[in-house]
Amino acid sequence: MTIDLGLLLVCILGVGFLAQWLAWRVKLPAILFLLLAGILMGPVAGVLKPDALLGPLLFPVVSLAVAVILFEGSLTLRFSELPDIGRAVRGLVTYGAIVAVFMLGVAAHYLAGLSWEVALLFGALTCVTGPTVIAPMLRTVRPNARIANTLRWEGIVIDPLGALFAVLVYEAIVSRQQGHTVGVFLAVIASGVVIGLLAAWLLAFLLRRQLIPEYLQNFGTLVAVLLAFSLSNAITHESGLLTVTVMGIALGNMRGVHIDDILDFKENLTTLLVSTLFILLAARLSWPLPDGMLWSGIAIFIVAQLVVRPVTAVLASIGSTLSWRERALIAWVAPRGIVAAAVSALFALKLEALGMEGANEIVPLVFILIIGTVVLQSATARPLARWLKVAEPDPTGVLIYGSDTAARVVARALTDAGFRVVVAAEHWDGIKHARMEGLQTFFGYPASSYAERHLDLTGMGRLLAMSTNRERNALACVYYRQEFGRGKVYRLNNEDTHITGSRVQLGGDLGAPALFEAEMTHERFMERLAEGWRIKSTRLTATFDWPNFIEQYGSPTVLLFGVEEKGALRVASVKRELEPRPGWLVIALVPPEQTP
Repeated sequence: MTIDLGLLLVCILGVGFLAQWLAWRVKLPAILFLLLAGILMGPVAGVLKPDALLGPLLFPVVSLAVAVILFEGSLTLRFSELPDIGRAVRGLVTYGAIVAVFMLGVAAHYLAGLSWEVALLFGALTCVTGPTVIAPMLRTVRPNARIANTLRWEGIVIDPLGALFAVLVYEAIVSRQQGHTVGVFLAVIASGVVIGLLAAWLLAFLLRRQLIPEYLQNFGTLVAVLLAFSLSNAITHESGLLTVTVMGIALGNMRGVHIDDILDFKENLTTLLVSTLFILLAARLSWPLPDGMLWSGIAIFIVAQLVVRPVTAVLASIGSTLSWRERALIAWVAPRGIVAAAVSALFALKLEALGMEGANEIVPLVFILIIGTVVLQSATARPLARWLKVAEPDPTGVLIYGSDTAARVVARALTDAGFRVVVAAEHWDGIKHARMEGLQTFFGYPASSYAERHLDLTGMGRLLAMSTNRERNALACVYYRQEFGRGKVYRLNNEDTHITGSRVQLGGDLGAPALFEAEMTHERFMERLAEGWRIKSTRLTATFDWPNFIEQYGSPTVLLFGVEEKGALRVASVKRELEPRPGWLVIALVPPEQTP
């Protein structure tokens, strides 16, 4: 039966969405389900045949998609953050990565029989982890903050740097394969760097001068990236990938250029491209694999897991403050991700066109390594973290969405009670005041793709949506209900409860009970603070219990939180009326003292 081309393309998009949704539900990297979906649709079922589907368009489609993916990844590299990432991370992304490249290359040469050129290219591709695979794994493993920060920053930094390194290795191989001199190779590098810098400067100039209207900035950036990629390839063969990588790094580090909206757009576009691209690439695999390739891939995976990563982790952490237990977990966790899969497939297509022997073996070996590391480490990292005693206990931290006075006073009270609190908001003025008050902050919307990469949720277990934006509160509740659990997400009403309407009831319908009491709204909370009400924290005793507290401070007192003797936090809400007991620490909003 012949399937209509349009229907098949829509099915690919639908399967990509389902794979992303399943990854979100089970908190595993989406690349695992995308590759498995492509293998099932392609070599197993024979429904999807990308070469027949796209024909001569396959190569340019893959090339342009990889260009956008590399540009988006390189936009996130900030040079200003590198000095603060710690000795272990600097080691992992510099000399540790170089050691990994050579060790993986040696393994690919001797275990899979690849030529030295292709083997080193394999090593350069597979030394990269990345935030898209690390972030879901960290949410499941929940290691302590030092391990989480090390692995998270390694993924963020090595993603663009690893891509750049892989491109350079590829350029050297192509130059040698085509009989080019060192001068031609250097010309390719120079062309990629110069065109990338010029494209970044020109785009930044247009954005700073506001010569591109805001609603066209995302579109204009996409056109600029693809144009720079294509022009660079036309001027100097095979320099386009280097161009877009340099362009992204340069644009991401320029001052006075607002790229947050551009980055959000690129992240959403990358999700679409990755979902489609990896299904197509996996569907191109031949099944069963050629004789010996499956076992060669498994052998390389074992070496990468048990030899390469431990050696690089130990070398990179020499002189750091990490304990041996923390180093052991870091030595175990290194899942491969998007850059390895996307760039390897593109390089394989290009090298096959040049007649490079062994080029067609890169993709299956990379895919085996990706699937092996993601599956094994997802299943074993959490038990290993517990056995090593480096796992976080049950998360007790609180993420507060909102940064105005109401959110900040609640954050200060919880911080003083001993809980880790992060104040997250998109408004700089509130974040600035929170930082001046000594609170930990995150500048950005906590339910965005940017937050998924950069917001450290280590130890976080609850969300208090306290912003003035009702719709964004609701979206944050939906997002973090899956992350923290249905009973760990709360919202502060933005309107009086007697006002009817679906918009007012939205938060309740989404399973996020209203904070504190039914009559408490954000406006009323702010009014009471302006009237002199204050938050009071008191430890109850047998002689001074909750009725005594109410008697002393007045019946209008509003109970906000209770902290049990063992440190468990209890949140007052319309669904859970607290009954404080002796030994609890109560946090309440009390009226101003009455003068006689």
